[in-house]
Amino acid sequence: MAKITFIGLGNMGGPMAANLIGAGHEVCVFDLVPDAVNELTGKGATTAKSAQLAARNAEIVISMLPAGKHVIDLYLGEQGLINVLSEGALVIDSSTIDAASAQKVAGSLAQHQIQFVDAPVSGGVGGAIAGTLTFIVGGSKSEFSSAQPILSAMGKNIFHAGDHGAGQIAKICNNMLLSVLMVGTSEALQMGIDNGLDPKVMSDIMLQSSGRNWTLELYNPCPGVSDNVPSSNDYQGGFMVDLMKKDLGLAMDTAIKSHSSTPMGALAQSLYGIHSSQGHGKQDFSSIFKMFGHNTDK
Repeated sequence: MAKITFIGLGNMGGPMAANLIGAGHEVCVFDLVPDAVNELTGKGATTAKSAQLAARNAEIVISMLPAGKHVIDLYLGEQGLINVLSEGALVIDSSTIDAASAQKVAGSLAQHQIQFVDAPVSGGVGGAIAGTLTFIVGGSKSEFSSAQPILSAMGKNIFHAGDHGAGQIAKICNNMLLSVLMVGTSEALQMGIDNGLDPKVMSDIMLQSSGRNWTLELYNPCPGVSDNVPSSNDYQGGFMVDLMKKDLGLAMDTAIKSHSSTPMGALAQSLYGIHSSQGHGKQDFSSIFKMFGHNTDK
């Protein structure tokens, strides 16, 4: 079993760390939120007063942070972990960030003989809890091989997308498509409702027709159609609108750099930006459904 430090215990990171504990690994956790740390120590983790102390002597460090600047600061900043990690240690960053930041951290760590993979995840909070996440990994073949057994304790599908940064590119392509599917599913369901159709019946029809997609099958945005999804819990839990907005920003920045044509992605970014500005930033991203309704509570 490995000595693992896990940094960043939010909605995704907390359950992921718990699954590592459940798999028998020796896990030390660190987060700026005491309650998040206490929940994991209650499950058998240890903790430390700083990220540096938590990572000292670790064989593997896993991080789940909000943005590229946080990842760069954690590893390369004045108190960066690059100063305490041992040669041969493995860093797995599961944050969703820009590819350039992942490549910068990878390059700097490599100079100290520290392995690095960017390994953003797909599957949501439910997947994190169940240990069924999809990991999209960027790094060398040897680094991927080193990370794979650890990722298997937290996920079901593990893909090697390519070299450093490739995991991030693949992740934002996926999330851009997801946003487009969610918007399209929402407006189609609402148009059915506007014309007197039952959204459950309409969903069943589309699930057996050519409009079938992941959002209809597993994450229906219309309240009351599916159980155990955020739309049936006042859009609480899940993947926040503001996080989708962030990922769409990364996607559009990437599209500009590669001269990619992404008109649907750009429209989805605009719609999620409007939805966030209307006070829905902390709700699940499926709450975009409310944008297409005719009530005043948007």
